[in-house]
Amino acid sequence: MNNQNGQNHRIQSGGKYTNTGCGPTLQPIDIGHPEYIGLVDPDAAFWSLVKKDKLGYALTGEAFMDQYRRKRTEFLSEMDTLRFGLKPSAVYFNPTDRCNLNCGYCYIPASLRKSGSHMTEGNLLNALETLQAYFKRIHPDEVIPQVIFHGAEPMLNREAVFAGIERFKDDFIFGVQTNSTLLDESAIAFLASHNVSIGLSLDGVPGGPGDHTRKTWAGEGISDNVIAALERLKGYDHYSVICTVTTHNMLHLSEFVTFLHGMEVPVCMLNSVRCTLPGGRSMKPTDQELAKHYLAALDRTVELYEWTGRKLIVANFANILLSIMAPAARRLMCDISPCGGGRCFFAISAQGDIFPCSEFIGLPEFCGGNLFDGELDAAIESSAFRMVTRRMVEDIEPCRHCAVRHFCGSPCPAEAHTMNGGMTHTGAFCELYEEQARYALRQIADGKEDVYLWDGWDAETTTTFSLFNS
Repeated sequence: MNNQNGQNHRIQSGGKYTNTGCGPTLQPIDIGHPEYIGLVDPDAAFWSLVKKDKLGYALTGEAFMDQYRRKRTEFLSEMDTLRFGLKPSAVYFNPTDRCNLNCGYCYIPASLRKSGSHMTEGNLLNALETLQAYFKRIHPDEVIPQVIFHGAEPMLNREAVFAGIERFKDDFIFGVQTNSTLLDESAIAFLASHNVSIGLSLDGVPGGPGDHTRKTWAGEGISDNVIAALERLKGYDHYSVICTVTTHNMLHLSEFVTFLHGMEVPVCMLNSVRCTLPGGRSMKPTDQELAKHYLAALDRTVELYEWTGRKLIVANFANILLSIMAPAARRLMCDISPCGGGRCFFAISAQGDIFPCSEFIGLPEFCGGNLFDGELDAAIESSAFRMVTRRMVEDIEPCRHCAVRHFCGSPCPAEAHTMNGGMTHTGAFCELYEEQARYALRQIADGKEDVYLWDGWDAETTTTFSLFNS
């Protein structure tokens, strides 16, 4: 339409109605529940559960829509902060390239794990000093950053790692992710005395299929070593177990969580195998099969809780659940777009090279610079990092149409790049994340969400909107 001066004049709708003009977009999604259906605003990550026979009221009722419009700006602001307003506060620190295991799915090239270098104690201390100065500059004093000594296998460089923890014990929250083969009583005593979180890797019950994937260079399984470490860690509050789920152990996930619960493990992660390198891709389950066994394992954790009153938290599912219930409370930043790599955390290799995430170590095009060359600030702003930090779900087909896109984030960018051909492609396990989101909404509908979450998870959260029984 032209105005009287012949200039183009754009008329926008008043946003009165749902799903037309400038009105809000609210997508109904089937969550597989007999009574409830999900209603999601994908842009704001807003959700509500409504009874199926009242969906029409929810979409057209003035009371609901007026209340929702008043809150939508707040929801959008929260998502914008989570996606674009955070600064790095954690580092995955590889103190060595080497590993005494040869896990078939590892994302670090075998040549590095077999004959790479250790970071010297002096360099490790210098690196932590540089990181300390960086975090003090970008964060207020009350923010204590995290350093997770990661792998390869950090305990191969134990003396340097322990020297760093001792020197900077008041400056960082430390963690160690280890295969536990070198985690003897003295090591556990030191780590526990410094309140270091300890993550152990275990892919199944002793002697089971997990020993086919987590093994020494000589081909021997190591689960007995992990079990010994778990026995030593009973009663310690800051440890967890990570399981990499492959075609080898997928069928046994329910058995595995039963075992972990019996060992009094407080937290585990069931990580679908990363497909960054061919070894991982060769063990990739189909989404449909993995989702079936994954959700069965989650059901099993509920049964165990009902029998014993003791929780086993599956942390990566808990994160999906939190992304729905309280996005700002989520603890892991992989399941958001852009992902946390290069934004909330970054990785340091044994040579001091800086990557957006440990998944990119071994992919030189994603190296942003070197810590020992004073390039940390430049790395955060580098084109290598921007390839990851500017990967947005809105640019990915079919994710940009998906109602649960901000409960998932279309991970992982390293997989999208190496497996599927680029950052604007999906990652490896789209349907697995979709099924977790639907499962999470079912648990909320049935009032079971607390079973899957840490005690006190909602201590600092508030309900901003409620239409549960509409």
